[in-house]
Amino acid sequence: MARVFNFSAGPAVLPEAVLKQAAEEMLDYGGTGTSVMEMSHRGKAFIDIHARAEADLRELLAIPKNYKVLFMQGGAAGQFGIIPMNLLGGKAGADYVYTGQWSKKAISEGKKFCKVNVAASSEDRNFTYAPPQSQWKLDPNAAYVHYTSNETIGGVEFNWIPDTGNVPLVVDASSHILSRPLDVSRFGLIYAGAQKNIGPAGLTIVIVRDDLLGKASAITPEVFNYKVQAEADSMINTPPTYAIYIAGLVFAWLKKQGGLAAMEKTNIAKAKLLYDYLDTSEFYQQPVAKEDRSRMNVPFRLKSETMDDAFLKGAKAAGMVELKGHRSVGGMRASIYNAMPLEGVQALVSFMRDFEKKQG
Repeated sequence: MARVFNFSAGPAVLPEAVLKQAAEEMLDYGGTGTSVMEMSHRGKAFIDIHARAEADLRELLAIPKNYKVLFMQGGAAGQFGIIPMNLLGGKAGADYVYTGQWSKKAISEGKKFCKVNVAASSEDRNFTYAPPQSQWKLDPNAAYVHYTSNETIGGVEFNWIPDTGNVPLVVDASSHILSRPLDVSRFGLIYAGAQKNIGPAGLTIVIVRDDLLGKASAITPEVFNYKVQAEADSMINTPPTYAIYIAGLVFAWLKKQGGLAAMEKTNIAKAKLLYDYLDTSEFYQQPVAKEDRSRMNVPFRLKSETMDDAFLKGAKAAGMVELKGHRSVGGMRASIYNAMPLEGVQALVSFMRDFEKKQG
């Protein structure tokens, strides 16, 4: 069966070249006679895989030397609790920016550990924009400021980095990390679930500044303690070895594409193609403010919900899957991560145009 264009929000499409290489190495990695799935995380072969993956990620993001890269488990949602356990450092509260479903979950989990100050919110316009920093009400005594830089469900993306002064800035970058260059030095901590732009589900990337280590509360399990994990090269216990291996292949693939600046140009072209069509159509609606539209996740609605099933069935027949919107909001959503080729977006726009002509 031919591969389809997979618009899933995550687990998401992976580069075909990566999948082919993984398939070729499945039974015998590098002449070891074993699969990466089978090898010890303490053995030389995997230590080399791990080290190369970290080195390539550091190169892609130009990560400064005073930041640790951790390969953790528990997903981005796990970090919602792990972050306050590690970063409160005896302080009573933290600032959070509320822009949709994922920041809402982060706020809910944060409240279990500290006093949460909602410094800004876009709830007044149904989470269809990124609140400008002029509206933020930050607490200078906060332990950190947390925001979600790309809301996967709502399709809102921050195209700017907030300025929080001396208070560490923490970002959930899960659904757009590696889609564009990023000034890591502006952040205290960056975290991302891997299953969108990095690799398989089960791996979480954490990039944390050195001075934020060693502040974990006494209740923090060792496997969730950033300092302990940093000192153990993310191997205090068995890490998600195969997910790290695939992530490493993706990092190498990104370098071959020309790095993040080149990927950004491609991602801008893909997003422009889809948004330009949506903007000219009266059949489809796209609610997000133009300046805050996500390049990675594009939600839209048809003229009538009664046509949704026909749209999804027609798209599947045309070789396009996972276009149904998140269950909490309905409608449609096209996730066009790094590994989605331009041809996939072209095929989607062509199908949408034909569907509009027939149903509009």
